[in-house]
Amino acid sequence: MLEARVLPEATDAVGSASSNRERFVEAFPSANQWVMLMASGIATRYLAGLAHDKSSDPGVVVLDEACRFAISLLSGHEGGANALAYRIAAKTGAVPVITTATEALKPLTLGIGCRKGICAEAIHDAVTNALQLIGGSLSDVREVATVDLKEREQGLVEWVERHAIPLRIFSTEQLAQRPLTATPSRWVLSSIGLAGVCEPCALLASPRGTLVVPKLATGGVTVAVVSDGFPYPFLK
Repeated sequence: MLEARVLPEATDAVGSASSNRERFVEAFPSANQWVMLMASGIATRYLAGLAHDKSSDPGVVVLDEACRFAISLLSGHEGGANALAYRIAAKTGAVPVITTATEALKPLTLGIGCRKGICAEAIHDAVTNALQLIGGSLSDVREVATVDLKEREQGLVEWVERHAIPLRIFSTEQLAQRPLTATPSRWVLSSIGLAGVCEPCALLASPRGTLVVPKLATGGVTVAVVSDGFPYPFLK
């Protein structure tokens, strides 16, 4: 069951897409968030007429049955659907699909690798150093990407939560298939079998972007910056 593997606190309140819609209509306001495991077209028909106000509507994420895309469909900010999409994506390998304007206007993706036990302050210093090279700021950052081995790294998790930046996770298998790094590391290769972490993560998260800051190491943290637009607006 999806909820047992990905969202252990979830309940299967309605069942499959073939369930009676009346059950869904009745149950819809009773949950803070919904994951609809079905095609987006079916989800749209189920939701027809149920959305009233973004400040009170439940957050809704649509996940296709092959777990390829986790789409934040309703109440992305207020209902937490954007964050839920990233959470589901991290557990299933799906691509988080976020379409809210605030995120769409943020051009930067950060790839981050770090030593075990690194603190949030060290993450912050490393990111600050990388962004300063292009005159950027945290308000330009859409998401942070890292390898699954760092998914629960306390300092990294604390830092992204503190700054409300989504954390996207790639498996070692995904990164091994696309070793997108300009500066391979022998230590990383011997430790986890990858040529690098920060550059491949950033480029995989933003496949149409350009690497504007190659791997920068600061105090046990490596950061790479990819921009969706080239040249990056702050570059001279």
